[in-house]
Amino acid sequence: MQKTETEPLRISYFKPDFTWREIADAARTTIRMEEGTKEPTSAWKRKILLSEHSPIRLMLFKWKWINLKYWVSVHFVRHKIGIEHFVSTQRTDRTGVCRDEVSQDATVHHQCAANAQSIIFISRKRLCAQASAETNAAWKLVLAEIKSCEPELCQLCVPECVYRGFCPEFKSCGYSETEKFQEALKSYRG
Repeated sequence: MQKTETEPLRISYFKPDFTWREIADAARTTIRMEEGTKEPTSAWKRKILLSEHSPIRLMLFKWKWINLKYWVSVHFVRHKIGIEHFVSTQRTDRTGVCRDEVSQDATVHHQCAANAQSIIFISRKRLCAQASAETNAAWKLVLAEIKSCEPELCQLCVPECVYRGFCPEFKSCGYSETEKFQEALKSYRG
């Protein structure tokens, strides 16, 4: 783990690892239908994602952050369901640097594999105005990648208040009382 002032946070790779046909066929199985030949429409994709039915857990995304601050990485590692994390080590015997002397804003490489339901859940927490700006920015890098290949999923990646229709936080930022929130809520609900 090394502090790197000059290199910005970035995603070194991003890879969707699924087909919509697999998702649709899994959905058909749950209602005792045979496999289909028709590709799912954008409207169907949005419906199954919005409903968070089990087949969306077959939608797997893989990515790797480079130069993510260690303390930001810790925020993401807290997410456990539907996601796997692989974070570069702090071990003294591997890095040659005493881990007790490494700053929490030192950078790490953080690789993930997550399903669509996990992506939606992480968005609810990390897009909230109460999340740290650095964590929010790191998550938005992932969402930009998702938007380029799966816009229907990206549209449903919203903060907790939009997802629930109200703010459940102990200390609200006030966004849920604004006109902009009402517009976001309307857009989310379609």
